[in-house]
Amino acid sequence: MTNRSGSSWRDPRLGAVKEVELPSGTVRYHETGTGPPLVFVHGYLVNANLWRALVPLLSPGFRCVAPDWPLGGHLVPMRRDADLTPPGMAAVIAQFLEALDLTDVTLIGNDSGGAYSQIAATTYPGRIARLVLNSCETPECSWPPGPGGFGLLKATAAHPATYRALYQALRIRRTWRWRNTYGWLAKYPIDTRAMESFIGPVLTDPAIRHDGRKAIGSVSARYSREAAARLTDRFAKPILLAWAAEDRVFPLAHARRFAERLDAPLKTIPDSYAYTAEDQPAKTAAVIGEWVRQLL
Repeated sequence: MTNRSGSSWRDPRLGAVKEVELPSGTVRYHETGTGPPLVFVHGYLVNANLWRALVPLLSPGFRCVAPDWPLGGHLVPMRRDADLTPPGMAAVIAQFLEALDLTDVTLIGNDSGGAYSQIAATTYPGRIARLVLNSCETPECSWPPGPGGFGLLKATAAHPATYRALYQALRIRRTWRWRNTYGWLAKYPIDTRAMESFIGPVLTDPAIRHDGRKAIGSVSARYSREAAARLTDRFAKPILLAWAAEDRVFPLAHARRFAERLDAPLKTIPDSYAYTAEDQPAKTAAVIGEWVRQLL
C-alpha cells in the first residue's frame, strides 16, 4: 500500500527541488551539476526518480535538469484546462526550456518521453541542440505500445471511473512486476520508495488522476509518426538512439531501422529493458556522456 509521504519522496541525488510557473501550470523539477544542460523527459506514470541513479554519474560534467512532467507521477497538478495532448506536452517542454532560459540543450527522452521529445524537437527546435532517444516510440511502434498490453491504459482513460479502477491493483506490490505495469519496462525490480513515488499520486490525488487521464487518453501513434517523419527536415541536429539490448516494449529491430532512416548512431545498452536508467545507469551514462562530449 502506498501513501502520500511515499509519493512525495525524491532521491536527493537528483539535486535541489525547484518549481517554475508555466502557462499550463506549475512544474516541479530537480537540478544538479554544472556545464552543458541535459534535460530529461520521462514517460507515463513515472517521475524524476527514474533518473536518480543516472544523474549523479553525469552531473560532474553536465547541468542535469530532471522535471516531474505532468504524466501521472507528479505531485503538483496542472491548471484544470491545461493541454496535455502530445502537442500540448511538447509545448510544455518548450515553455520549460524558455522559462529557465536553457539553450544548447541535450534533450533526453525515455519511453513515451521520447515521443514527446521528438514532437518538441520538430516543433520547437530553437533551444534544443541534440536529441537522445532512449528506448521509446519509433515509426513502427503504436502509442501506447502494443507489447505488454499497454493499450488498456488509453482505453480505460475514456472515463474517470474506469481510469481510477485500473490503478487500484497497483496497491498490491506483486502487480508491479506484471508485464502490463512495470515488469516489461524494467528488467530488475524497481526499489519500493521509487515505485511508491511513481504510483502514489495517481492513486491518492484526484487532480493528478485528471492530468494523467488527459495525457494517456490523448496519445496516438499518428503524433509520434508525424514527428519522426519531420526529424530529418525540421531537426537537422545530432540525434542518438540509446537502446536497451533486451527491450521487450520498443523492439531493437525497430530502433535499427529508425537509426538508418535518420542516419543516426545507435548504441545498445546490455542487460536492460526500456528503463535503462533503472537497469544499467552506469552503462547508460557512459553512452550518453561520451556521445555528448564528442559533439561539444
